[in-house]
Amino acid sequence: MLNWDLIQNNDKIALQFFGELSRNTLLPLWQQRASFLSEAKLNQPIIEWDLSGVTRIDSAGFALLCDFLHDSQQLPNKTIRLVNPPQQLLTLADLVNLSDWIATFIDHH
Repeated sequence: MLNWDLIQNNDKIALQFFGELSRNTLLPLWQQRASFLSEAKLNQPIIEWDLSGVTRIDSAGFALLCDFLHDSQQLPNKTIRLVNPPQQLLTLADLVNLSDWIATFIDHH
């Protein structure tokens, strides 16, 4: 199961995910992406993708997350952060040679 929430604070929007980000759970997220990925919703200068609640991520979940990160990058004047990425995500990034790209989003604060 996968749940998500959008939290807006001052200059930041946090997209929080809870549960499995996997092939079996992605369809509802994909179908509802417009509800949280629209430029109107992402109207703050900082967009955080918080994965602290993700218990599992597979290659399909990784691909969709990469697509979301790429789409977020296209928005003007935004800082995109990936917060609390699970080790599985970093391993998948290594396997497909995207570690350097993913590292640009990781918030080390």
